[in-house]
Amino acid sequence: MRHLLTLFDLNSHELNRILSAARVLKKMHAGGQRPAVLQHRVLALIFEKPSLRTRVSFESGMAQLGGSSLFLGDDVGFGKREAPSDFTRVLGQFVDGVVCRSFSHDTAATLAKYDCVPVINGLTDLAHPCQAMADVLTIEGEFADRPLTENHLVFVGDGNNVSRSLALICAMLGMKFTLACPNGYELDQPWMSKISERYPDAKLNQTTDPIAAVSTADAIYTDVWTSMGQEAESAQRRKDFADYQVNSDLMKHAPETAIVLHCLPAVRGEEITDDVIDGPQSRVIEQAGNRMHAQKGLLAWLLNPHWVGENVPE
Repeated sequence: MRHLLTLFDLNSHELNRILSAARVLKKMHAGGQRPAVLQHRVLALIFEKPSLRTRVSFESGMAQLGGSSLFLGDDVGFGKREAPSDFTRVLGQFVDGVVCRSFSHDTAATLAKYDCVPVINGLTDLAHPCQAMADVLTIEGEFADRPLTENHLVFVGDGNNVSRSLALICAMLGMKFTLACPNGYELDQPWMSKISERYPDAKLNQTTDPIAAVSTADAIYTDVWTSMGQEAESAQRRKDFADYQVNSDLMKHAPETAIVLHCLPAVRGEEITDDVIDGPQSRVIEQAGNRMHAQKGLLAWLLNPHWVGENVPE
């Protein structure tokens, strides 16, 4: 039984197999081919948070691969009407996999604890692994003329679930990663130590200087300053991050070839300005589209590894 709660659940070879499957399926999709890789498979989606990209990309991806999905709302009563062990083991009788999008990472971990079906983290307060895989597809697609290891990803903002996953995926793939953030918002030390232990050659940096950080960036990434569940901190965060907006002034210090990424939804005029997110260097729409392709690769790898082994080159 395999799960994807964080990218620590994979080794670098497995990650590359998933990304390779995503590339194959994306190319087939562009050519009008939608192979029934997951015919008759059923995916359950348990979401505590609202969603556009995660829900629609997983549901569409399953349909395109010949499977189906079930969106489970509050009426199923996870964590409320019955013991988590009963809920999870019963659910495992009906479906082939589960996507969990929850406030607490412990919720997704509880689902995986019973090893009934593969559990995928669709976003928790700790990590957002599916987003990071889509981001890598976007970067490598933009800079296809050079090895992925030559790219520098700069995240301007909070040491949050998205930047944690980006730091980890960069370490796994040999990319350089820099977080530019105010003091007190750095990536937490336990997470960084775990990355360093597993990937001692990781090229990870943190700085309080966004101008210096973006000066050598190939991709400049930002996210909301206040995530869901942090609303009480919003006023303080707006003050603390005031100098970390991705705007035209900051972009003047970046290479002309740098692209701009945002996992969306964006608070326009706060962490990023309209002229940048809608500008020629923005790749946020393509990035959002890659969510589905990355997740199709993941679903194929988890639920039909035989197909991946036969149809995806090493």
